[in-house]
Amino acid sequence: MGAGPSRPPSPHFRGAGSGVLLGGLTAVVCVAAIGRAWAACDIGVNAAANSMTLLFLVPLIWIATSVPWVILHNTLGRRYPHTALVTGLVSTLWFAWFLVTWLGMPDSYPDPFCPGNVPPWWPSYLPA
Repeated sequence: MGAGPSRPPSPHFRGAGSGVLLGGLTAVVCVAAIGRAWAACDIGVNAAANSMTLLFLVPLIWIATSVPWVILHNTLGRRYPHTALVTGLVSTLWFAWFLVTWLGMPDSYPDPFCPGNVPPWWPSYLPA
């Protein structure tokens, strides 16, 4: 008898696996950008408090970005995989931009380092 797998990999795992992978990548990128914006604009109490807040946000962002990927893969991806991929990428990029501009650049926080609460490294072609 061969020692191969008892059954082929499930297509549901591929959708969940890609959702978890891309959601985790998005969470890491969002938290890094938010942390960098907070550091550049001197937002928050201190580095330890900001780090704890960002660590709390990582699983929430991860779940919020993984679930749409899994739903897209299981619904639209069965018939139109390329459309599902493009839709997922566009929605993930929009969500990442939204989180970084909403959480990373609070309007109510006065700061002399960042005029208009926009960090100096933020690209001018992206609205903040």
